[in-house]
Amino acid sequence: MIYKFGRKPRTYNPRISHLSAMASRITSLPPVPDSVDYTKGITQFGMMLNDRLSDCTCAGVYHALQIWTANTTNEQTESDPTVLTLYEDACGYQPSNPSTDKGGVEQDVLTYIMTNGIPLDNGSVDKILAFFEVDFRNIDDVKRCIDDCGVAYIGYTIPNSMFDSEGNLVIIPDKVWEVDPNNTSIDPQHGHCVILCAYDSVGPTCVSWGSLYKMTWGFFTTCTDEVYSIVSNDWIINTGKTPLGMTVEELEDQMIAIEE
Repeated sequence: MIYKFGRKPRTYNPRISHLSAMASRITSLPPVPDSVDYTKGITQFGMMLNDRLSDCTCAGVYHALQIWTANTTNEQTESDPTVLTLYEDACGYQPSNPSTDKGGVEQDVLTYIMTNGIPLDNGSVDKILAFFEVDFRNIDDVKRCIDDCGVAYIGYTIPNSMFDSEGNLVIIPDKVWEVDPNNTSIDPQHGHCVILCAYDSVGPTCVSWGSLYKMTWGFFTTCTDEVYSIVSNDWIINTGKTPLGMTVEELEDQMIAIEE
């Protein structure tokens, strides 16, 4: 199998609100569940072109859409041409110019889909209501993000220990991703975007390259450098769950700075 990456180095937009900062100001939050799993009942995750293009930042958006719809109404998987449209519009990819296949910046992609919406096969778009940065060092906040929003949209760098001597990524089926204490080096070119959609005491589960993969919390904290909660309006309507229990109006107020 061919594994493509495509997360560009993270950016720091000061207008993006931090969920962890907001949580720190709340005196009493309910404890996070010991485990959450939003993958149940999903039969197949799409590759979303990530075996041919460096579009992981867009593939992650459509994997999130699968999670939201499978857990609220009916599972919705969008086609490759629709995924391609988002990659073109949000990341500047031009199919006629292979040199433009350079991946995307997570904050830019999230800003785009909040402002313009996620393209759908039926010609409509699905706008997210809001998104917030989450402190990847605070495991409880990451867990809360997954529980409240269905997914966490993360950026991490795949460690060199997962590549063979020829530079090919080697993934052993059903093997939990762990940190190799003898090889903790990384290559910035191996930046990748995935969504987390389940977790337990061992670690979170992510969707990537059309499959589910398990990592330890140690792997997550070592390799990850950006995490975002993505707020779907349909998710709120059908589950009643919102980040930190905020109202829709409060969520929208937090987005004013980005929309200006």
